[in-house]
Formats: sequence, C-alpha cells, structure tokens
Amino acid sequence: MATDVATEAPLRVRRARPERHWSTLLLIAPSIALLVGFVVVPFVYVVRVSLATQGPFGSIGTGWTLANYRQFFQTTYLQILGHSVWLSFENTVICLVVGYIVGYFLAFRAGRATPVFVLLLIVPFWASFLVRMSAWMILLSPHGIVASILHTLHVASSSVQLVPSNGAVLVGLLYVFLPSAVLPIYAGLRTVDPSLVEAAKDLGCGTHWRVILPLGRPGIVAAALFVFAPSLGVFVIPVLLGGGKSLIIGNLIVTLYLEFRNMPFGAAVSVVLFVIVMLGIVACLRAMRSADGSEGGLF
Repeated sequence: MATDVATEAPLRVRRARPERHWSTLLLIAPSIALLVGFVVVPFVYVVRVSLATQGPFGSIGTGWTLANYRQFFQTTYLQILGHSVWLSFENTVICLVVGYIVGYFLAFRAGRATPVFVLLLIVPFWASFLVRMSAWMILLSPHGIVASILHTLHVASSSVQLVPSNGAVLVGLLYVFLPSAVLPIYAGLRTVDPSLVEAAKDLGCGTHWRVILPLGRPGIVAAALFVFAPSLGVFVIPVLLGGGKSLIIGNLIVTLYLEFRNMPFGAAVSVVLFVIVMLGIVACLRAMRSADGSEGGLF
C-alpha cells in the first residue's frame, strides 16, 4: 500500500508540471507579445535599414551594404561619439556623487520626513520636460536669477554667458537624471541592517567605508546604469541649453533623419549607439553580480 502511494506521488507531480508550464506561458504571453512587437521587430527593421543603400529623395534603397558603418567609423563621427560618451560619463559621475549624498541623507538622517523628501524629489517631474528645460533657460539667462546671484557674490560679471554653454548642459543633465541616481542608491542603502553598523562601531572599524558603502554598492551600480545609458541618447538638453554648439550622438541621429534625410546612415548610428548601451548594461550587471559575490555566467 505504501509502495503504491510512493509511486503515484511522482506521477501526480509530473502531470501537474505541464499544466503549470502552460499557465505560466499564458500569463507571460502578453508581455512577450509587447516585447516582440515594440522592441524586437522595430530593432530588426532598424538593423535592416542600416544595411540598405540610400535611395533618391530620402528614400530607403533595396540593396545591402556596410558602407554606412564604414562611414561612421571615421575621425569626425568618432569624435562625436567620444564627446557623447565623455559627456555621459561626466553626468554619471556628478549624479552618483550628488545622488549618494542625498540617498545617504534619506536612508540614515531624514527619519520620518523621508517620504516628504522623496515626494519633493519626484514632484518636479510631473511637469512637461520642455517646460522644465525652458525654465532652466530663463534661470541661466544673462539677466536670470543665477547670473544675478553670481554677480552679487562677485563670482562673475554682469554679462556672464551661462547659456548656451557646456556647463548649462551638465546642469540640465544633472537636473533630469538625478532622481534616477538617488532612488536606486537610497533603495540600496535602506536595506543596510543597522545592527551591522552598530557592530562595526563596537569593533572600532570604519562603518561607512567598511560596511555601508560595500552593502550599498549594488544600488550605486544600478544608479550608474540608469544614468549613463539614457544620457548617451539625449538630444533636447544639448540643443536648448547648449545651443547646438557641440554635436553629440543623439543630435547626429536626429539631424541625419530629419534634415539630411539619410535614414540608412542614421539607422547605422542608432545601431552603434544601441550596441554601446548594451555593452554598458552588461558591464553594470557583471559589476552588480561581483558586488553580490556571485560568480559565473555573462550576467
């Protein structure tokens, strides 16, 4: 009797597994359909366009060529790519420094006022992006509030030109992407067990560098990912606050599509940008795995 029960139990488990498998597929089918329809298919189309020839009057040719990629890997376009990567790197470093300070304050010093500060951090982003950038153009104008304060403090002359400039672009990037750095860092630091900090204090070792910072490293890596990847493709901020003086990769893609009507070359630049972003994502994921102490695998 006991033997029959023991042999029937695995059979029931095996019969239940296919049912759970199909139910799982049905649950994730809408997400897979959206992913394929709005990510995979458009990306495959962009790759196909990047390998096509340029037709007359801005049309897409029917041939296949690698000339668009060869054209991109020239000195001028590589300089634009290098400038874009450097600008994104600068913005990422600044956002991580400021974001870590704010995240540390929210996690360990704000107390019961933490939800209020988080709400104040998010509320400005309920307004339109163009409206917020236009506000920064007014604030940084020669007769704006920032220029008046600098002139009052004798830091700059009354005719200081804050916008358009690269400094104004960095200010705009910091303003836009700072919450993307603060929130992951705050989430990572919030999970630090206070008893570990107390134990470190009792043992006489540095609590911040030996306990808090290593445990909050996954949040810092995630913040770097959330800031660096979208910063590479931004194009509105350099145009409005930088005056379009320095061309970056996002502006180059828009210019190729809308002004030059060279969609195959614009698609090739988009694919190169996508590959760079994916390499950055893989590097961040590997850094997160190493921070967690796990080994093996690509991710």
